[in-house]
Amino acid sequence: MRAAAHWHGDGMSWSDEILAAAGGQQEEGESTVQWAIEAVRSHLGMEVAYVSRFEGSDSVYRNVSVPGLEHLIKPGDARPLDEVYCPHIMAGRLPELIPDTSREALAMSMPITHEVPIGAHISVPLRLDNGEPYGMFCCLSPHTDDSLNERDLQAFKLFAEIAAHQIRREVAAEQGAREQRERIEQVLADEAYHAVYQPICELGDARPVGFEALSRFSAGEARTPDVWFTDAFAAGLGPQLELAAVRAALAGADSLPADAYLSLNVSPLTVLDEAFEPLITAAAHSRRIALEITEHAAVQDYVALESALRPCASRAFCWLSTMPAPVSPAFSISSVCTRTSSSSTCP
Repeated sequence: MRAAAHWHGDGMSWSDEILAAAGGQQEEGESTVQWAIEAVRSHLGMEVAYVSRFEGSDSVYRNVSVPGLEHLIKPGDARPLDEVYCPHIMAGRLPELIPDTSREALAMSMPITHEVPIGAHISVPLRLDNGEPYGMFCCLSPHTDDSLNERDLQAFKLFAEIAAHQIRREVAAEQGAREQRERIEQVLADEAYHAVYQPICELGDARPVGFEALSRFSAGEARTPDVWFTDAFAAGLGPQLELAAVRAALAGADSLPADAYLSLNVSPLTVLDEAFEPLITAAAHSRRIALEITEHAAVQDYVALESALRPCASRAFCWLSTMPAPVSPAFSISSVCTRTSSSSTCP
């Protein structure tokens, strides 16, 4: 038995309630798509509800609601598109609402109708912002249901739109992440970065005793260095970009005074990369190196960080730490100095 659409005394329609409830589910962190199929399946009194996505020539079940029938279908299962109703509904060969499949010759000619079996079926396409079909929003029952009508289809489409809205957001986020990663990969491939050197001077006579290496990018986009690095870490390429920037800084440091130390900015995650210690150790043979551990990234494991830094510390590097102090009782790297200290305290 389906719930009837109605108006409340407060002026809120049943459809308004659905939209408000969907917003509440999002705030609680529950999957809006899963909520939508469970709610519509319950409303229509049908046994199976799912959202599928099209992958090549297959229909893959993304979200499923089949209480007690989990052996029939589960997320990740797939069927060839030519075996299911989806392409026929999208092409208009089958209606979106089928109260009784025995009255549809095409449906009765398809093996899946008898295999499941399917007595009643309702399904609408889900489309992305550009109109491209994503998949289907579907409910079905092994039993016929002549009470299903156009009003039910309109309610069903409201639930489908709620699911489609969430899917569009997810797809847009995934596309943005892919484009972000591709930008960083292109910068790395083109080596579209270089180092500039900011002098660090002795307070007494303004004599430069060291230089801080700063990254600059020439990728054609008006974006500051911090944005490039933030995007790189978001794309999972942060250490790669930082290591590339360190290599560029070391390569260009030959033009600096030999007795000046070189300060490099690195994140804790980069320090833990296996390529970091050999790179810094090799550079320390020809120049004093200062490492500035950025405070912008949280340290997940101070013991691991200290272990990674210890070989560098043994070479008497200067550590310019911008991490909040005390960082950890276990973090005891020696020779720590700050920018407010006299530069002469650095090795």
